[in-house]
Amino acid sequence: MNATVATSIFAVFMVATVALGLVAVRGGRGGGLAEWSVGGRSLGSVFIWVLMAGEGYTSFSYLGAAGWGYNYGAPVLYVVAYMSCGYALGYVVGPMLWAYARKHGLVGITDMIAHRYGRPWLGAVVAVLATVFLLPYIQLQITGMGVVVSTISYGAISLNWAYFVAFAVTTGFVVVSGLKGSAWVSVLKDALVIGTLAFLACYVPLHYFDGYGPFLDRLVTEKSDWLTFPGHGDSGLGQAWYVTTSLLNSLTVVIFPTTVAGYLGARNAEVLRKNAVWLPAYNLLLFVPMFLGLAALFVVPHLTGAESNLALFKLVTDSLPAWAVGIIGVAAALSSIVPMAIFMLVIGTMWGRSVLSLVPRWRERQKGASQVVVVVAGALALLLTYTAPNTLVRLSLISYEGMAQLLPMLLLGLVWRRLTLLGAGSGLVVGVAVVCAFVFSDHDPVWGVNAGIVALAANLVVALAVTYAGRPDRDPRADAEVLAHDPIDDECPGAEAVG
Repeated sequence: MNATVATSIFAVFMVATVALGLVAVRGGRGGGLAEWSVGGRSLGSVFIWVLMAGEGYTSFSYLGAAGWGYNYGAPVLYVVAYMSCGYALGYVVGPMLWAYARKHGLVGITDMIAHRYGRPWLGAVVAVLATVFLLPYIQLQITGMGVVVSTISYGAISLNWAYFVAFAVTTGFVVVSGLKGSAWVSVLKDALVIGTLAFLACYVPLHYFDGYGPFLDRLVTEKSDWLTFPGHGDSGLGQAWYVTTSLLNSLTVVIFPTTVAGYLGARNAEVLRKNAVWLPAYNLLLFVPMFLGLAALFVVPHLTGAESNLALFKLVTDSLPAWAVGIIGVAAALSSIVPMAIFMLVIGTMWGRSVLSLVPRWRERQKGASQVVVVVAGALALLLTYTAPNTLVRLSLISYEGMAQLLPMLLLGLVWRRLTLLGAGSGLVVGVAVVCAFVFSDHDPVWGVNAGIVALAANLVVALAVTYAGRPDRDPRADAEVLAHDPIDDECPGAEAVG
C-alpha cells in the first residue's frame, strides 16, 4: 500500500513536469538555437534565480550532502562556502560574459573561446573536452534519481526502471522546450525543495530528539569529531583542503558551462547582479541535509559505503506516511532532473554550435543538430549507467578540477589581449595532465590541498611562460572586438550608447 501511494504521487508529478516543459514554449516552437539554448536571452529575475538555484541544488544536496555530513561532518561545509563565493564573483563575471555573448551572438563558452582566439576549431576541441567532464554529471544525476525513486517506492520500482524514467522525463521536455522549459520546471522544483526541507528541518529534531537543544547537546558530547576539521576519520580533508577547494570551485563555477547558460539566458545584466545578491540565500537550504546526515548518526548508525548517501531517506521512510515520502521523493527527483536537463542542453549546444557546425551541411541546422546531441548524450550516459557505471564514476573525479583548467584560456584571455593561443593551449594541456595524474593515482588531496588548484597553478605558470617567451598572436581585430568588459560602463548616465 505504501509503495502504491508514494509511486502514484511520483507519477503525477512527473507528468506535471513534462507538461510544464511543454507549456513553456507554447507559441514559440519556431525559434532558433539562441531561443532554445539560452531562452532567447529573455528570462527575468525570477526565472534566472530559480534556474541557477536549481542548477546548483542537485541530487547531491539530498544524497551526497547528507552522506558527507554522516561520514565526515565539518568538511561538507565547503559546498556552502564555494557556492556563496562563486555567486559573489558572478556579480562581476556574469554580466561581463553576458555582454560579450550578446554583442557577438554567442551561446556558450566554446564559441566564446573560438571567437576570442579567432579559431573555430578551438571551440570544437574545447567542446569535446568539456563533454568528457560534463557527461559524468548526467550519469550521476541519473543514478541519484534512480536511488531516490527506488527508495521512496519501497523497492517497488527497480533501479534500472528508475534510471530510464530519469532519462525519458528529462529528454522529453528539454529537447522540445530548451532552457525555458528547465526554468519553468525549476519553479515547481524549488517550491517543493523549500517546502520539504523546511518541514524536515523542524520534524526530524522534534520527532527523534525532542528539539534542537537535545540534538545539538548529543552531537557535541558524542560526535565532536564531526564538528571540527578534518572531520571524522582519516579523511585528509583538513583546513588547507577546505580553503583551496572552496577557492578553486568558486572560481570554476562562474565559467561552468551550465552556469554560463544561466547567465546568457538573462534579459539584461542587472538581472544577473540582482541574482548574485540573492542566490546565496538559497544556500541556507544546504544546511538542512547536512544536519539531517548528522542526525542520522544516532537514528540509523553503522551505514557504510554508498548506504551513507541514503541517510536522509532512511529517516524519511522510517517515520513518515507514504504520501509525505512521495512528495519528498519528488523534490529530490526534480533536484536531479533540472540540473541534468541543463547539462544535456549545454552539451547539445556546444556540439551543435562548435563541432557539427564545422560540417557545411549542418551549419544551417544547428538547433536540430543540438537536439539530436541531447538525446545521444543522455542515451550514452544511460547506457553506461547500465553497463559500465564505474567508467563514468572515475571520470567524475576529475570533472570539476578538469573544468577549472579552462579558467586561464577563457577568463584571463577575455581580459588580457597578450595571452596567446599557444600559451593558453599549453597551459590547458599541462593542467589537465596534472589533474589526471594526481586524481587517478589517488593523490587528491596532495600535500593537504586540492589537487585541482595545484594543476591550475601549473597551468597558469606554463601559459604565462609560453606567452612571454613567444611572439604575440597576429590578430588584426581591435581590442573591443576581442576582449570583454563590464557592461556597467555602458549603463552609467552619460555613457555613449552601444549600437
